[in-house]
Amino acid sequence: MSSLNSVNVDPAEIEKFSALASKWWDPTSEFKPLHAINPLRLSWILEHTGPLAGKKVLDVGCGGGILTEAMATHKADVTGIDLAEKSLKVARLHSLESGVPVNYQMISAEAHAAEAAGQYDVVTCMEMLEHVPDPASIIRACSTLVRPGGWVFFSTLNRNPKSFLFAIVGAEYVLKLLPTGTHTYSSFIKPHELARSAREAGLSNLDLRGLEYNPLSQHYWLSRNTSVNYLLATRKEA
Repeated sequence: MSSLNSVNVDPAEIEKFSALASKWWDPTSEFKPLHAINPLRLSWILEHTGPLAGKKVLDVGCGGGILTEAMATHKADVTGIDLAEKSLKVARLHSLESGVPVNYQMISAEAHAAEAAGQYDVVTCMEMLEHVPDPASIIRACSTLVRPGGWVFFSTLNRNPKSFLFAIVGAEYVLKLLPTGTHTYSSFIKPHELARSAREAGLSNLDLRGLEYNPLSQHYWLSRNTSVNYLLATRKEA
């Protein structure tokens, strides 16, 4: 495999998530928010795609496989790709323990796009774009990987004073929902920037949703408020 410095990845981000790899499947750990929002993400995806059974699905930046494995429980043929070797080892082990089959590969989105263009019915890329140097390159790769008429789903963080206050100051320093240093504000992406990159990659923007959190009730829900966390559903033009 090529050096991490030669692909679209920040080695510091890989090290950050590798250090936490053993905790991916602990719902009380630093990954508690991912476990909490996973049912919301999955139901939102299914709302658009319909049943996943028999469909080829790719999870880009799969980490420890929380969403990846959840999609596989719906009888989809699921592949998860990531560049964090330790996270992938945890994902593979959990897949063996749970009996839910997932094909995990250590490969970049761009490299996979070069070898598997148009092979997927559904591509997901969640909470990943804000962690790479060139998010537009990932978006283009996702578009290449999905078949015409297929779905591509993204989620990331808006860039504004409120998102800085909530996602960094609040989530990392006050509420301790995430490890300090998880996010870099300058890497956040405004919805119109993501939508533009998607259009330029040949994807039609179909649904934009916000993800909100109440720290008192510890409740997450989807809404039309995209000021902090948000999700974008797109479809490859036929």
